[in-house]
Amino acid sequence: MTVNKKGTLFLVATPIGNLEDITYRAVRVLKEVDIIAAEDTRETLKLLNHLGFKKTLISYYEHNKVRKGNYLIGLLLEGKDIALVSDAGTPAISDPGEDLVRLAIENDITITSIPGPVAAITGLIISGMKAGRFTFEGFLPMNKKTRKERLISLQNEIRTIIFYEAPHKFIYTLKDIYQYFGDRNIVIARELTKKFEEAIRCTLSEAIERYAENNPKGEIVLIIEGANEQDIKDESSQKWDDISIEEHVKGYIEKGMDKKEAISKAAIDRGISKRDVYNKVMKK
Repeated sequence: MTVNKKGTLFLVATPIGNLEDITYRAVRVLKEVDIIAAEDTRETLKLLNHLGFKKTLISYYEHNKVRKGNYLIGLLLEGKDIALVSDAGTPAISDPGEDLVRLAIENDITITSIPGPVAAITGLIISGMKAGRFTFEGFLPMNKKTRKERLISLQNEIRTIIFYEAPHKFIYTLKDIYQYFGDRNIVIARELTKKFEEAIRCTLSEAIERYAENNPKGEIVLIIEGANEQDIKDESSQKWDDISIEEHVKGYIEKGMDKKEAISKAAIDRGISKRDVYNKVMKK
């Protein structure tokens, strides 16, 4: 009995602007697969025309990902090889490709990545911000409550923070971030790899003033310096000045911690040694 061999899902990175930024391997895979699943078939068609060959294209984007995702999995199970591309850059980063990857994993389909451009990394490395540790947040949520919660959760993030944003929403995003982060140094990287690429280095307040009347052009990578670690420690110390160390520890115990855990957590909160907290709590 012949068993049908499953196809392979290739995650193929494509240029984020300059069409020369595609690898030999990516071109070979795009030629060899049976189908290309594209977030924006129009953009992918431009790329294929530039490369000089044709291919069957199937649209796969946020609003059809459930129906088309199941369809694509069916083709993979039949033995078809499929390349997944986003409209620009690396698929599955801030786009519905991640859902297709999960479906493929659930169906024991082989997945491989053809690496290439990523806008977040491209922007980060020219920003001059600390790049040893960073957090990528993609697009902020549109829902006001969820957006607020996300920004509050990032207030004390000491790593460099990277966001994506569209031009028409950029000024609102700047204002929201300023409200919760205060005035920080930022880099606005736009039109990356294109003729008018630029990296604008300024503060949040300066950016808000700059774009108050006119939206920037092109997709934007916004890089923000992390919170100052010493400032966080100072604020944390001030926060606990209103209660005694004994009350601090007691509060954690009432939340279910044992005494050892409560002492350790209080010491971290206050930036002092566990011994100092222990001596204070255990004194006669």
